[in-house]
Parts: sequence; structure tokens; C-alpha cells
Amino acid sequence: MNHDTPLSPLTPRPLAQLSAERHRVLTAAQLRAHGVGPAEANEQCRPGGPWQQILPGVFLLHPGPPTSEERLHAVLMYATREPAPGVPVQPATGPGGGGRRPVPAYPEAMVTGLAALNLHGFTSAPPLLSLDHVDVLVPRLRRLRTTGCARIVRTAELPTPVQRTGLPVAPVPRALADAVAQLTDAVAVRRLLTEAVRGGHCEPGAVVRELNRAKLLGRPHVVDAVDSLLAEGRAIAEDRLYRMVREHGLPEPLWNVDLRLPGGPHLGGLDAYWPEQAVAVELDTRAPRQGDPQDEDALWEEYALKREHLERLGISVVHITPRKLRDAMEQQAAVVRTALMASGDREPAAYVVVLPR
Repeated sequence: MNHDTPLSPLTPRPLAQLSAERHRVLTAAQLRAHGVGPAEANEQCRPGGPWQQILPGVFLLHPGPPTSEERLHAVLMYATREPAPGVPVQPATGPGGGGRRPVPAYPEAMVTGLAALNLHGFTSAPPLLSLDHVDVLVPRLRRLRTTGCARIVRTAELPTPVQRTGLPVAPVPRALADAVAQLTDAVAVRRLLTEAVRGGHCEPGAVVRELNRAKLLGRPHVVDAVDSLLAEGRAIAEDRLYRMVREHGLPEPLWNVDLRLPGGPHLGGLDAYWPEQAVAVELDTRAPRQGDPQDEDALWEEYALKREHLERLGISVVHITPRKLRDAMEQQAAVVRTALMASGDREPAAYVVVLPR
């Protein structure tokens, strides 16, 4: 039997072979399945012994410091429910988790916070081994406590994890919120939020929603970072909109304009406007602010009212989200092109005054 054979509760192994495994992190239950009882495990963990107990019920089968991978698996083993008998528990190998060993199932637990951001590839997140704690997200009712290198983060509803190096990891917006909750350094918070947007990891609105849910938008250093985040996200979205028009052969619009009725009220600002066709594009960059759960609904109502008003005047409004611009630019260009081509079939629009914004 070689080192690529998965460990299973159904395949007992001698102690010497267990200690020779490449990934040497096992729970007390897994050790019992291999015939190693509590007394024998404690004897192996005596001072100067070959093993150590890294977390309650989790053993490291060598005496040296754990690797970052071993520490991550140990934290997840501590936080997760025991796998069913016969389910392989050895982690996948290789940088992408694509080795021959099966990826372990860690039900109801996932890495979050700074460790998760590191696994997502954030350069502004600290190295894994420099972290005093690895944050692990679990359901609110789980009976677990923060101990050793495992810091328990509770949630009423677990998000769907993302696989990174064979491990369940919280999605970027949730991991950011959990990281920011532990940080008081305004510079560090701003760097993380800025990299989330510049690096294309997620859209600003998703981050702000998670910060809102975590009740973090009342912290001054977080508010300042969010202002920068939204400005950054807006600039990136506008740049993508310029690229969409030019790379997909759309006619050049008037950029960043305000519309008014002659001698009448302000109708609102638009990111792009084709006056001959009476077609407008508006980037949907709304995000809830100030921790008010009703903010997002109010923002959506504002968008909807403006759109209804413009369309009653015969102006066709195309709303585009930054995410759609990023992930489906060609499709969004087709939507705008269709609106421009359909303008000849509509009644002429009301006369409006176009002003630079």
C-alpha cells in the first residue's frame, strides 16, 4: 500500500505507517478506527513524543510545527462533523487539489476571513503561517468554542463554499466581511476591499451587502474604505462600458450626461445617451449604505422610478450591472445594439435638454 492510498475507517493501519503518511492530521475518531485508542494517542503525544494534539480531538502525527496545509485541515476537522463510516478522509494533494486522493467532505464548516482570502489569491492577505488564528465558519447552533489556532465564526445561514486547494472556502464577499470584522487597521481594510474589486474577485455591491449584514458599516474606518471601494468599482465599470462601445462597434454616445425637460425638472443622470435613437445606458452600481437594510430597496425604487419616467417620455433605458459587463460584455453590447435598431419602430421621444454631468 503506497502513500496515495486513502485512509478510511475500514482500513486499519499500524502506527508506524500512520506516522509515515504524507498528510498526518487525524481526528481521535479516525485514530480509533485504526485501532489507536485514547490512552495510546495520549502516550504518543507525551513531551518529546512523536505526535502532538494540535486541537481538541485532532492530532498531528509528527513532532514539528504544522504546515499551513496541515493547520487548515486541522481547523476544519475540529469544526466539522465526523464523516460517515467508509468515507475517505485524506485531503487531495497538489496546488489545485487535483491529486489522486479524494477531496474530504467537511460538512457545515469552511475557511473564512484572512485565511480564506489568502486561498482566493489575495496578495494583500497575510501568509497563512503568519496568522495567529484560522477563521472557520460554522452554523450558529454548533457547540464549538474558539481554541488554539481555530477561531469559530458563527452564521445563521452558511453560504455555498468555493473549493480552493481541495478545501471548502467562504466566497470572497463573506470572507472579506469576516476578515474586516477582526481588523482595526484602516489601511489594511482599504487594501483588501480595493484588491477585491481591482482583482476582479467580486463586485462592490456584493461586498457592501455582506458588510451591511455583518453590521460593519457603522465603523468609521470601514465607511471610509467603502467609499473608496465604490469609487473604484464605479471607475472600473465605466471603463468597461467605454470598451464595450468601442470593441463591439456601437455608435459613439454622449457620455455622462444629465437630462432635463425644457424649462422643467431634472430627469436624472445617465452614463451613455444616443440622442438620435433616444436610447440610454445606466450602470446599476447601487449598494446599501449606513447599515440600513431598507437602503437597497430604496435605491432600487429610485432607479425604477427614473426609468419609468424616461420611458414614458419615449426614451429606452438599458440597465447594465458591472458584473454583466465583466462576465458577458458581448451579450450586453447586443442588448444595446437591439435597442438602437428598434428605435425606428417607436414613436418619437419627447424633446429633452442634454447637459454634461
